[in-house]
Amino acid sequence: MDNIRLFLIMALAYTGFLLWQAWQEDYGPATPAQAVQQTAGGGESADQSVPQVPDVAGIDSATPRTSEMKAADTAAEAGRIITVTTDTLKVSIDTRGGTIVETLLMKYPVSIQQPDVKYRLMSRSPDDFFIAQNGLLGGKGVEAPSHEAVFTAAQAEYSLGEGKDELVVDMVWSGSNGVKVTKRYRFQRGSHKVDLEHIVENGSSAPWQVREYRQLQRGEPKKTGSGMMMTAFVGGVAWDPEDKYQKYDFDDLKAGKLDKEVTGGWIAMIQHYFLAAEIPPKTEPRHFYSKGLANGHYVIGEYTPAVSVAPASRHVFKGAIYMGPKDQDTLASIAEGLELVVDYGWLTLLAKPMYQILSWINSVVGNWGWTIIIFTILIKAVFFKLSEASYRSMAKMRNLTPRIQALKDRYGDDKQRMQQAMMEIYKKEKINPLGGCLPMLIQMPFFIALYWVLMESVELRQAPWILWIKDLSVMDPYYVLPVIMGISMFIQQKLNPAPPDPMQAKLMMALPFVFTVMFAFFPSGLVLYWVMNNILSIAQQWVITKRIEQQAKAA
Repeated sequence: MDNIRLFLIMALAYTGFLLWQAWQEDYGPATPAQAVQQTAGGGESADQSVPQVPDVAGIDSATPRTSEMKAADTAAEAGRIITVTTDTLKVSIDTRGGTIVETLLMKYPVSIQQPDVKYRLMSRSPDDFFIAQNGLLGGKGVEAPSHEAVFTAAQAEYSLGEGKDELVVDMVWSGSNGVKVTKRYRFQRGSHKVDLEHIVENGSSAPWQVREYRQLQRGEPKKTGSGMMMTAFVGGVAWDPEDKYQKYDFDDLKAGKLDKEVTGGWIAMIQHYFLAAEIPPKTEPRHFYSKGLANGHYVIGEYTPAVSVAPASRHVFKGAIYMGPKDQDTLASIAEGLELVVDYGWLTLLAKPMYQILSWINSVVGNWGWTIIIFTILIKAVFFKLSEASYRSMAKMRNLTPRIQALKDRYGDDKQRMQQAMMEIYKKEKINPLGGCLPMLIQMPFFIALYWVLMESVELRQAPWILWIKDLSVMDPYYVLPVIMGISMFIQQKLNPAPPDPMQAKLMMALPFVFTVMFAFFPSGLVLYWVMNNILSIAQQWVITKRIEQQAKAA
């Protein structure tokens, strides 16, 4: 019994340590680039970043830019940055390629202490390089605007005015052969989804054959933690009707493991709380691909089949890009399976219902702190009978402590005879020595699942509770909740039977202090759950212990 309890306590301590390491990695010291708004220059050469597509219907990207196009680019002015501001996004677009080189999320500050500094999702800063490229590819000798081509825009700044629900930004490229391509970004009020069209108008005298590609390119984020398990996934993901949701870490992307024909899917780069996703039309086929670049960046992208545009006709390539939070309801309405980017790991079957219950409670009470407290009460109610059995077993064990101590004094170091004598007492008193441990073990996956819910749910980011708790997703600034948690653990220790082994007793008495230090760096929302759970457990255990003691006295 004592060894099993020790094992469970150590397992719980190790789990807490892993959670602490994970939180440190996600919430470790931010680099200066994360808090500074930059628009840096630079780009990637077409030779390494343009997708290498097969020769289909005369389309060959082995020479993605013709000599005529390169000469035209040399003569043209260098690309310039235009900015687009809506109520949800501030996007910087380079006219060279129409590449999105910076995205600020207007409703998501970097921190509560910096409400005017908006969270930067995409950037060309070396510390957090993340951009969205797109363009058209022609065959050999075919002039087409890849993401290296220079477009023109009518304005340097665009803004969604009051009373308007839509903002259209057109960027134009004109080829020497009479072909005109309009890259049209369409922004909507209240939305992080941006529609993107390539409108091709063939003013030449011959058919013009091209295919469209879109890709997300990013560098690997610098790690601030230990690299241990239980961290939010950062990397590429893809979804299609056949293989469903698939994750690709940076090694997978570099190895080109994403290479398939898809109809009705999407690709994305995800990170903690936020993502950028390329979403093609549901009924149009695409080829999904990934690759690593010589500069250490990684690409996930998609391209269309070759399209032939007849003279004096037009063709429109359609699609959308989402740049924003992991809001499950919103994502589910945009594309099938997109809500799966909220990754609960191997406990999804537990975590997803937890999230839905939490969301429903919050829709009623309107405060995530009180939501967590109410949810903890519900969880405690579900496990009430199981906990009651556990506490009854521990209370009976506590009453046996003097007898166990007497056995130890009698048998000394003869552990085998002592164990036999203890088992006889357990059998006589009808006590299951595992009764106090197994319920704890059964409840542990629910705690870990809740950790994932609290970590992955962007709704809790910068969500206040009361008084000094202004953000449930970060640590308690005054360590009040961790101290209360440590005190509650100490009280629980006093209610539990003390181990006869002095070393085990000392170890268990040290655990409240160890957990207090560890949980001081946990998000206050998770500590709030633990504190509330401990308080309810203490009340339940105290009542049961008193009843068992009274029954023992009456007997």
